[in-house]
Amino acid sequence: MNKTVTVQLDFREDIDKYLKKNFPAINKYRIVKKSLDARGAPRGKAPTQCYVVELLDDFSSHNKVEERVVINTKVRPIIVGLGPAGLFAALKFIEAGIYPIILERGGPIAKRTLDIVKFWKHGVLNINSNVCFGEGGAGLFSDGKLLTRVKSPYVQYVMDQLVKFGAPAEMAYLNAPHLGSNKMKAIISSITDYLQKSGATILYNSLVTELIVEQGKVAGVKLDDKRVIHSPFVLLATGHSARDVYSMLERVGVTLSAKDFAVGVRVEHKRSFIDKSQYGNFAGDLLGAANYRLAYHDKVSDRGCYSFCMCPGGVVLSAGTESNGLVVNGMSNAGRNGRYSNSAIVVAVKAGVDFKGVLGGIAFQKEIENRAYDLSVKVKTGKELPAQNVADFLEGKVSKNVPDSSVPSKTFSADLTQIFPLFILDHLRNGFVQFEKNIPGIIKNGLMIAPETRTSSPVRIDRDKNQESVSTKGLYPCGEGAGFAGGITSAAVDGVSAALNVIKIISNSGS
Repeated sequence: MNKTVTVQLDFREDIDKYLKKNFPAINKYRIVKKSLDARGAPRGKAPTQCYVVELLDDFSSHNKVEERVVINTKVRPIIVGLGPAGLFAALKFIEAGIYPIILERGGPIAKRTLDIVKFWKHGVLNINSNVCFGEGGAGLFSDGKLLTRVKSPYVQYVMDQLVKFGAPAEMAYLNAPHLGSNKMKAIISSITDYLQKSGATILYNSLVTELIVEQGKVAGVKLDDKRVIHSPFVLLATGHSARDVYSMLERVGVTLSAKDFAVGVRVEHKRSFIDKSQYGNFAGDLLGAANYRLAYHDKVSDRGCYSFCMCPGGVVLSAGTESNGLVVNGMSNAGRNGRYSNSAIVVAVKAGVDFKGVLGGIAFQKEIENRAYDLSVKVKTGKELPAQNVADFLEGKVSKNVPDSSVPSKTFSADLTQIFPLFILDHLRNGFVQFEKNIPGIIKNGLMIAPETRTSSPVRIDRDKNQESVSTKGLYPCGEGAGFAGGITSAAVDGVSAALNVIKIISNSGS
C-alpha cells in the first residue's frame, strides 16, 4: 500500500532532493497537493512550501486508462457556447459515444484574437467576437485561474483533462493553479480539434436567436441565418455576458430569477510594489508575482467590498460586448511577469434592493457601462478607459495626470463619480481606507480603471437538482451564464455534470 507524507519546506528547497535524501528506498512519487504559505514574509519569516506526496510502490497503477462507454445513439444534443462549460460537456458526451452539435456565436481563437486587437487599437468592436464571446469563452482572456471552492468529484477530472490536452502536469495538484491566457489558447485549440476529430460538430459564427419550445419541451434552436437545428436536449452554456439570451429566454417562457452580483473598478499597481507588500524582502524570481485577497464588510449596510480575480503581473483589458458600453477585465499570461498587477475591487449589488425585476441587474450594469463610454467619447475616441488615481478619488479630485498603465487600448483621466451610483462610490471609499491597513501604500500607489461590471451573471436560469430547467424539459442551463458557477473550473465542472445528466437519460431510454 502506498504511503502519503506531508512535507513542509523552505521555499528555496527542492522537493525531489528532499525525498531522495529522506526516502532513499522510494524512487517514484506523485505530488497530490502543493501550496505556498507566505503569510509571515512581510515580517521577515521565510515562506514555506507545503507538499502532500504519495510515495508509490507501483507508479503504473496511477496511470488511469479512460474507459469509453459507447451508447451508439442517434440523438445529438445541442451545446450553445464554446466556453469551459460547453467544452467539458462535449468531452463527456464524446466519451459516451454521443456526438454533440456545438454552436458558437463567435469565431475560432485566431480570428477572435484579431478581432480583439482591432477593437483595442482602432475601437472597432465585433459584438459576437470579442473578449467575452468566441472559442474558449470569457475565461480565455483572463488569468486562467483554476482555483475553485466547488466541492465536486469532477474537479479532478477537469484538471486531468487539461493536463491531457497540454497543461503542465502541476495543474493537477497545485493548491491555486493558473494556466495563463497564452497557454489556455493552445489547450482550448487542442480540445476543439479533438472534439471535431471524434465526431462532434462545431459551428462557429452561429448565433442562437430562438429556443424552440413545444408543449413545455425543447425541440431545438433557430440561428441568426434562419437555420433550424432540432434536438430534444439543449445545454445552454452561453456565459454571463450573453444578455440577448436572457431576453430571449424570458420571451419564450423559460423561468428566470434575478441574483446578486458585484460592480466596481480594477485597481492597478506596479508589480514590484505588490510583490514587496506580500513577500517583504523575500520578493523575487523564486516566488514570482504575488497574489492578494482583500475584503471589507460594512456592518451598517450589510454589504461587502472585496477584491476579485486578482491578476499578478497582468494587464487590464477593455472587454465590452456592446458598441455603446465600456467594461474592464483583468488578464495574466502564464509567466505573470508583466510590470503591473491588478485586481477588481467590487461592491455587492443586491437583487430586489438595488434593482427590480428579473432583467433589472442587466439594466443596472448597462447604465454604468454607458456612462463610462459617454465619458470616453466626450474626452477621447470611445475606446480608452476612464481612470483615476486612488488618492485623488478619495480626496474628491480629478487626477491631473494618470500614470502609464497596462491597458492596451489606453486610459484617460476621468471623474469616476460620474459613472457609479452613490452607494458604490461610498463603499469603494470605505473599502480602500480599510485595505490600506492590509497593504500600506495601496492608496498612494494605486490607479483605478473603470468599470468592472461583469463579475458574475445578474440572472439565474432556474433549474432542478438534475440541472434541468424547472419550466422547460430538455433545457440544461450550465456554466456562468446559468448563474450557478463562477470561474473556469466551476463552469467546466457544471458542464460535465449537465452532460452526465443528459447521458443518463439517453442511456436509460435506449435512444
